Order: sequence, then C-alpha cells, then structure tokens
Amino acid sequence: MLRYIVSRVIWFLPTLLAMAAVTFLIMSATPGSPFDARAANGLNPEAIARLEEQYGMDKPLPQRFVIYVWNAVRGDFGESYAARPQEVRDIIGRTFPISLELGAWAMLFAIVVGMTLGILAAVKQNGLVDYISVTLAILFYSMPNFVMGFLLILLFAVWLPDHGVDLGFRVSGWDGPIDRILPTIALGAAPLATLARYTRSSVIDVIRSDYVRTARAKGVSEQGVVVKHVLKNALIPVVTLIGPIFAAVGTGSFFVEQVFNVPGMGKFFVTSMQTQDQTMILAVVLLYGVFLATMNLVVDLAYGVIDPRIRY
Repeated sequence: MLRYIVSRVIWFLPTLLAMAAVTFLIMSATPGSPFDARAANGLNPEAIARLEEQYGMDKPLPQRFVIYVWNAVRGDFGESYAARPQEVRDIIGRTFPISLELGAWAMLFAIVVGMTLGILAAVKQNGLVDYISVTLAILFYSMPNFVMGFLLILLFAVWLPDHGVDLGFRVSGWDGPIDRILPTIALGAAPLATLARYTRSSVIDVIRSDYVRTARAKGVSEQGVVVKHVLKNALIPVVTLIGPIFAAVGTGSFFVEQVFNVPGMGKFFVTSMQTQDQTMILAVVLLYGVFLATMNLVVDLAYGVIDPRIRY
C-alpha cells in the first residue's frame, strides 16, 4: 500500500502543473487587466503600465508562468491585485480554515443524516419512511443553498422569535458554536440529498443479491444482514462521492458565506474572478486541486478498509 500511496502522491505534481497551466492560459487570454481604468478607479494608462511592470505582467507569457510556478513551489503566491497590499497566502491562511471548518461540519451533517435516510429508505422500501426520505432528498437537491440559507434565517432568526420561541440563532456571524448550525444545514442540504439517493439505490441493489438471500435463509437476523452483509458492499459507491463533495464544500461557498456573513474564502474567490485577480485565482485553483487529489486518495484507501478483497 505504501508504494501505491507514493505513486499517487508523485502524480499530484503533473496534475497540479496542468491545472495551473490551463488556468494561467485562460486568465491570460481573458480581455482586460486587473489594473485597467474600470478596475483601478480611473488610473491613467501610464500608471497602469507602471503597475503591470511592477507585477511582471509585461513579461512574455511563458516567462511569467515559470516565475509563478517557481514562486508557488516556495509557498509565495504573490500579492493580491484586488486586495493590495495583502499577500495571497495571508488571505488564504486567514480564510481557508474557516471555510474548511464549515465544509467539515456540512459534510458530517450530510453523511450522518443522508446515509441514515438512505439506509432506512432502502430497508423500508415503498413505506412511509421511504416516501419521506425521497421527498426530502428531492426538496434539498433542487433548492439552491442560498435559498435554503434565507429560509433558515426567516424561520429560526425571524419567525420563531416573533412567536416567542427564541433559540438564540443570529442572522450572521461566526463567533460561537450556535453560529455554525444554520450555515452547516444550508451548505450540507444538497450533499445530504445526493448521499441519501445514492445510499438508497446502492443498498437496494445489494439487498437483492444472492448472498443476502442466503444469509437470511441461514437464519441471520435482519439487523445482522444489513450491518454485516449489506452495508460494507453498498458503501463503496457512496464513499466514492464523499471525496469530491468534501473538496467542493470544504474550499468555500460564496453564497452561504455571504448569506450568513461567514469570513471564509468563498467570497474572495468570486471577487477575484470579477477583478481578474490572477494570483488569487491561481492559488485557490491549486488549493482545490491539492484538496481534491488528497480526498480521492483517501477514498481509494478507504476501499480497502470497507472491502478486504480490495488490495493495492
């Protein structure tokens, strides 16, 4: 297994380099500049030219890319064009832990509730629990997370307090544990629905297998059949989804962070897209690539834990 892990880690490097190259080319081909008159509060062309020379934007494209990669390897992502004079690594170091915490809570909420609903729906197929689970999954999946956020605020921070039920929820903030609850639900609702649907489908397929019928014929209890024979085989397709989903929610959500005023990384990424802040965009893309590759590796290793027949 160690050899497999080392080979996968080595492949991270060309993958990240390709991601950086594609992003760099797209940003360079985009018309305009982060220092043009519209984005720089009316600076004259001479001042814009001096800024571009200061940040090395007047150099040939291949040279700029090589310089950026060399600096990124040393952990230097440059200065943010839109948030001057802040360094990109300082912005990420300040905001990424908050986005990661929110994403971790949302993922935990989605896994626990979503997989529980999916398992119950499959075991009680075509029953009341199944219909409720499917309905909730469709509702959560089809509702954007910012709409979910506004509904949660209206319900728990406006409507219930107006009717004498104040649970202590605030409209915005990221100070105490209670401030994590509503953003977690809003961000985790869609992943919850996805995991519930896939868990239900996977468990139903496994329940209909021959070895499950054999176990029941041998007198194994229903709980034993589900725990020992169904779940381990049914979890493999579901675990495959957890890695990419966590990479998506763990690197920042612009809408949820804006609705609940969470000081995470999501809003910086969207702002950098609007202002063509290349240094910030490239750093976030590389961070997402590392996170996604790492989560895919963790998922691959988890296969061997879930199913002992899988060996590397």
